[in-house]
Amino acid sequence: MVDNINDVPGIRAGHFSCEDVLTGCTVILAPEEGAVAGMDLRGGAPGTREMGLLAPDMLVERVHAIYLGGGSAWGLEAAGGIMEYLAEKDIGFQAGGGPVPIVPGAIIYDLELGERAWPDREMARRACENAEKGLWDEGSSGAGTGATVGKAAGKEMMMKGGCGSAAVTLPGGGVVGGLAVVNTLGEVRDPDTGRIIAGIWDGKKFLKTRDLFLAAQEKASFGNNTLLGVIATDCRLTPAQATRVAKMAHDGIARTVYPAHTMHDGDIIFVLSTGEKKANLNTLGMVAAEVMAASILRGVREAKGAGGVPACCDISPE
Repeated sequence: MVDNINDVPGIRAGHFSCEDVLTGCTVILAPEEGAVAGMDLRGGAPGTREMGLLAPDMLVERVHAIYLGGGSAWGLEAAGGIMEYLAEKDIGFQAGGGPVPIVPGAIIYDLELGERAWPDREMARRACENAEKGLWDEGSSGAGTGATVGKAAGKEMMMKGGCGSAAVTLPGGGVVGGLAVVNTLGEVRDPDTGRIIAGIWDGKKFLKTRDLFLAAQEKASFGNNTLLGVIATDCRLTPAQATRVAKMAHDGIARTVYPAHTMHDGDIIFVLSTGEKKANLNTLGMVAAEVMAASILRGVREAKGAGGVPACCDISPE
């Protein structure tokens, strides 16, 4: 493993975090000419923008940034700040009236932790500036500032989620990087051991979401959730191939989050291709799933407790 998604040539990721109100946003900037993109959406409750143009048969094949934010649907408007930032640099789809930056995005629901607040355009611009400066951290940062996990027993037993990233260098020299904003209904498990590392915490031990659902479905709390993911690589992909890699990368969510892809999650993965290196598509998809799983684990392991909600570092399971 190399460090994070910023190790993919052409990719610059940055955050803006509002720790006082527990929300924030994350921006992934593509190269100036854009990146070939695809996506796969599997959750039943998404909050998104500019998703239709990511279908493989659309006119625009390249995007200039990805926006991830808190604040539920209120937070989507902040992506306009990224468009303004890029347009000032003459970056975007070159139309007759000037550049139109293509910025797909998605949000998490974090309005129940901290104050009722969401990112705005200025925060998104600041995230772009931080990305350009190479400022980067993980855990309770950016779109993960107000993220939580394990919500089936209500707010009293949930734990802190966050933003994590990881990357792998392929034998041929290409890099596959991932980023995850972990804000899930289900618990997060280490796929190597099967142990829960963040989820429903009763103060002494973890409760299993499955047991709660099966024993007393009417008592289960479904909350407002979503796991947002980005996979980036400097290997060459067509839009259709990027979409296929996004589908395969969802295996990383399924390996670490239980349950995943529920009607109360908006789980989505974007894929960006920035270069011309060659790699087998099956290999790329396999590694993308591994990188996504590692990013999810780092997101919760690096998180810090906030708003009375504990993080991994705050608990000692029996």
